[in-house]
Amino acid sequence: MALPIPPPRAALADERDGDCAWWYEHELGWPTEGTTPVRLPTGLRFDVLELPAAAGYAALRRVGRTGPVALTGRTMGLLVAAGSADELPGLLDWLDWGGVSLALTAVGAGGRIIAPTPPGWAPGSPGAAAWLRPPELRHEGKPELPALAGLGSRGGDAPDLVRLVDAVATECHRARLMHARTGRTTTVQPTAELSAKGLPTGRSAVQPLAFS
Repeated sequence: MALPIPPPRAALADERDGDCAWWYEHELGWPTEGTTPVRLPTGLRFDVLELPAAAGYAALRRVGRTGPVALTGRTMGLLVAAGSADELPGLLDWLDWGGVSLALTAVGAGGRIIAPTPPGWAPGSPGAAAWLRPPELRHEGKPELPALAGLGSRGGDAPDLVRLVDAVATECHRARLMHARTGRTTTVQPTAELSAKGLPTGRSAVQPLAFS
């Protein structure tokens, strides 16, 4: 009896990427671009703050609730409301971070990020894009992303862009000072360690912020 011949690896990769694009388009209503890897355009449904992962973990401990959070290698991406990237340089000035060298960038209109592996799927290769805090599905309600609302708190425990930006700027600056003093970079915490410490893990036209 002849055994079936498995499809080539390239075909398997194309099928997985096609399923990934379908998941984002149908489960979240997010547009996608390209294949291998699938990319998510920014400036439409969301913008993204990108920063070193170690600083990002520290910021998450400070602010608690956020929007979706992705991790790609040693870079963390925090999803914020579309249009936020244009507001951030002025916001940093307002928070007295203007002119400070920060390893912090905003990806807005015209940019794109690699689509993280959908939650519940088998993980990709080491360093591949993955969700630390996945987005909510469309049927679960409209996701609330950190947004600028009059340079102040939005009330309650809603994600607040002002508080988030101040936290990530603080941790980026702290990491830079530590590196300058010790010559060492803070170790990135794996997702399992993050969860064990009680930090929730569940559910690029790149614009530099200040001088990076």
